[in-house]
Amino acid sequence: MKSFLQRFALLVAGVLQGFDRLVFKGKLPTLYGPEGMNCLLSANRVLRKDFKTYAHDVTAKVVEASLVSEAKDVGRYHYLHSSKINKEKFAREVAAKHRVKAGLVCVLQCVEPCWTFDKAKTKEGHVTIRGEPGKCSHLYHYYLHPQFGWMYVRLQTWFPFEIQVGINGREWLARQMDQEKLRYLRSDNKFLCVEDWQRAQQLFDQQLETDWVSELDALQQQVHPLHPGHLGRMPVKYNWTVFQSEWATDVAFRSQKVLEKWYDRWLRQALLSYNSVDVVRFYGRSGKIFPKGRMIIETSVHDHFEGKRIKHWVNHNSLKLYTHYNVLRPETTINKPEEIPVFRPASNDPEGLPAWRCLRRGVVDLPERATFGQKANERYLEALATTAETRTIKELAEPLTRRVPEPSRKSGKVARKVRGLNPLAAEDAALLTAISDPKWMVNGLRNRDLVAELYNTETKDTKERRRRSAHVTRLLRLLRAHRLLEKISGTHRYQISPEARIKIQALLACRNANPDELTTKAA
Repeated sequence: MKSFLQRFALLVAGVLQGFDRLVFKGKLPTLYGPEGMNCLLSANRVLRKDFKTYAHDVTAKVVEASLVSEAKDVGRYHYLHSSKINKEKFAREVAAKHRVKAGLVCVLQCVEPCWTFDKAKTKEGHVTIRGEPGKCSHLYHYYLHPQFGWMYVRLQTWFPFEIQVGINGREWLARQMDQEKLRYLRSDNKFLCVEDWQRAQQLFDQQLETDWVSELDALQQQVHPLHPGHLGRMPVKYNWTVFQSEWATDVAFRSQKVLEKWYDRWLRQALLSYNSVDVVRFYGRSGKIFPKGRMIIETSVHDHFEGKRIKHWVNHNSLKLYTHYNVLRPETTINKPEEIPVFRPASNDPEGLPAWRCLRRGVVDLPERATFGQKANERYLEALATTAETRTIKELAEPLTRRVPEPSRKSGKVARKVRGLNPLAAEDAALLTAISDPKWMVNGLRNRDLVAELYNTETKDTKERRRRSAHVTRLLRLLRAHRLLEKISGTHRYQISPEARIKIQALLACRNANPDELTTKAA
């Protein structure tokens, strides 16, 4: 993101990066096993045929203890006859009507689909308790929490009593800034202006140090104080996982008008230029892609009342870009962490050597989610920065077409000169296209990588392989002489500098432009 901010330093007021929406799930893992509920009934000496009577009694006690009576006493309990009703909107209307400033806002009850248990028969005709998709009543507790701000906790009122917690990182940040009396201007969950952007980011970073298990256990005790007593002789602790996370990077421009001008260009660039491979590279995949299963990549553009939004899906996870007044926001959403590789130690050996493994659902991997989301957003902004060029094509192309000295390893020796580049020639255009691929943004480019890009067919002929490698070595020296590639110290890899990426993208865009469109715009 450095080159993006450098290019727009005079236009950007500040940057905030952190979690936006976070949704947690609390489950009793033992009950999800094949014999989990049967073991619970046996531990409490309940016959399987009496399961429904037993479950109804437990449910009644759980509901009674779950602040329902407290909400009814103050007129803030509501039963919703449809699960399609917008509960967030309904709860905010209740908060406004009753002028709730802190604490419990309301309790909403409705029937929704869930994973639950019921009686069934085995092949031998025996009664057993089996998990299956079904429906049951859920209690939504909306709060104005002293730490997290506006949030909710959803409690399933039938076995296995699953809990869902939804909070917003920006809502939490607003509370932090209020405590420090840091002034800001907020719209929805975006900060349009902040008195001290650096201090606000420091407060945001503190969220990553949260002891999530303790915080979530405390929320569970508020809405479900009967736990674990309602489980009798088989108390089970809740296991907390992250159901969905959104990591957003907010770039606040000094003017909405200026942002809109650039955003139209970025949107066009993203829609017309980023193919499936480009999108995957933003996710940090390097080299060739060989997914274990089918990889579905989709891009969509949606025009809503606030503005236009472009969204890239990689299977079940997404990366999107949109604006809100003067704020530009790239946002990475993770729904299926198992589709994302991260560099971490094994779960059963936290002190062991790290390796590429799947991102875990547990709250322990929230820092890894943050790192992954931030890098994905930064790669996207870096790619967008290459379209923000105001210099003429002559200024960009002319230095590349001249002969320049070749970098020499020996001091005092007169360097040879290498030829100039011709961006309109097929051979040089193919070379520039190959090195500008976003996949090299992660681990850099090697000689063998460029060979594979420039030669479509593989060869087993040793002499031909050496010839290709030598040819690419000369091309690498040519690119380094023109300062389009920089060698990574201590490796045989090369990377494109931010300035070089700007030149390459601008030249390739000009090469592929329609003459009629250029003539029309010039007129």
